[in-house]
Amino acid sequence: MTKFIREVLVKEGVNTLVLEIDYRYQFQRHPEVADPDALSLADARAIAAAARESAIELIPLVDLLGHQSWAKTTFGLLRAHPEFDETPGLYKDNEGIYCRSYCPLHPQVHAVVFDVIDEIMDAFQAHTLHAGMDEVFLIGEDACPRCKGKDKAQLFAGEVRAIHDHLAAKGQRLWIWSDRLIDGQTTGIGEWEASKNGTATARQSIPKDVLLCDWHYESAHPTMLAFALDGFEVLSAPWRQPGVGMRQLDLIDLGRAEGSPEVAARLRGVLHTTWSSFAEFSAAYWKDGPTNAEAQEEALCFREVMRRARQE
Repeated sequence: MTKFIREVLVKEGVNTLVLEIDYRYQFQRHPEVADPDALSLADARAIAAAARESAIELIPLVDLLGHQSWAKTTFGLLRAHPEFDETPGLYKDNEGIYCRSYCPLHPQVHAVVFDVIDEIMDAFQAHTLHAGMDEVFLIGEDACPRCKGKDKAQLFAGEVRAIHDHLAAKGQRLWIWSDRLIDGQTTGIGEWEASKNGTATARQSIPKDVLLCDWHYESAHPTMLAFALDGFEVLSAPWRQPGVGMRQLDLIDLGRAEGSPEVAARLRGVLHTTWSSFAEFSAAYWKDGPTNAEAQEEALCFREVMRRARQE
């Protein structure tokens, strides 16, 4: 990875790297949540050094609230602490759900979550955390004795504020994905890239210095302009369709050209996403090893978006 940072990201003009870590780190305070193939402190410091020496800000990503499982695998926090589950005892082998969530109102959950955050931030010597918080479908569930009947938007906003305030007390910043703050019904965007489970109004109750990463993969929905008008700094996020990435850049150009200086300054640019493994994506980029069609599409989109961005 350090070679890729120094040789590819610098050449492509990347100035920020968001690196998904989750529980793939050898935690000292809570070793029970660490994955078996976790990074060591030395690994983290080496990656951080490569980014720093390349003038790239490294931002670790730890999925919080939602995305606590994938398929039949439950991830570190709920694997080690099932008492934190929003739906305790339900969905054997995670069947019938997308991803598990932790309960934001459990009285002990933040003691562990904040320790995880602090260790990751220290290991990567980071000043900003990306907390994910996308695609949260299990929130305010009837199965949870604490969250049952509570307003889902307020539950979501409360968790954003809790994480934000913990970071802010240390002079650190919070980024999250934006989808839970978009009304999927009113906009017609749907339940994935937007919310149809009552969380959208949380945008009125979260701090304005939370940066929103506005991912849209099939169409360049102009929601980033709405977020900027609302007072949020925002990044547009494509994935594997170059045409979508180009149209997102068009929207940024339009907002910067036609918007007020205040709005223009909030349109921070593009965060290109890849959801293949690093090995698959790097092989697709370098064309030097086995990979898959998805990684090849991601690498092509990344090249095209960065080429256009360098021209502006």
